[in-house]
Amino acid sequence: MTEDKSNDIFTFPKWTSVLRPGIAAAAVGGLVYAGTIVFLGFSPKATDVGYMPTQPVPYSHALHVGQLGMDCRYCHTGVEVAAAAAIPPTQTCMNCHSKVRANSEKLIPVRESYATGMPVPWIRVHDLPDYVYFDHSAHVRRGVGCVSCHGRIDTMETVFQAEPLSMGWCLECHRSPENHLRPAEFVTQLDWVPEEDQLALGTRLRETNNINPPTDCNTCHR
Repeated sequence: MTEDKSNDIFTFPKWTSVLRPGIAAAAVGGLVYAGTIVFLGFSPKATDVGYMPTQPVPYSHALHVGQLGMDCRYCHTGVEVAAAAAIPPTQTCMNCHSKVRANSEKLIPVRESYATGMPVPWIRVHDLPDYVYFDHSAHVRRGVGCVSCHGRIDTMETVFQAEPLSMGWCLECHRSPENHLRPAEFVTQLDWVPEEDQLALGTRLRETNNINPPTDCNTCHR
């Protein structure tokens, strides 16, 4: 009679038990690694920092601000009085360029805009989500320099996003504003360097001006 082995249970050799901890560690490590890659890959530091779209007009901040010394407020008129800094209307450009390089090919979109009344289709670089409220005037009037959020715009041929503008990044500043505070008269001076330790200066300005930025959700999510 042939022996029936259909009910035999298959088992791994005993020596394979030493592999179990390694397999478990590899599985957990793989999940952690994958999670870290996804987290970093989709963070603003990876997806937003360095964003530099090609604009319809090759406007150089390095030339206008860095070399010619134009103040940010000449073009961005709302920065001290409104939530939005404002994109300059074509008339602002033509105040100079009706005489300066009036026939430059680079300025064809500006001249067409001026003639037709249609705005130049500038591409927004620093674009916060619709659910985030940000008030430029609240920051500028309290001594937060343009450079803290936008970087050294005065050295950029083409503007790019220098900071992540993430919630964590904003909260870091709200919790320790002294790292970014400067005298109000130097807010738009992008190459300004404090004559004393920044922390000491910022701490004094914070106390003098009673600056205590809120960190509750309602501050930015209204």
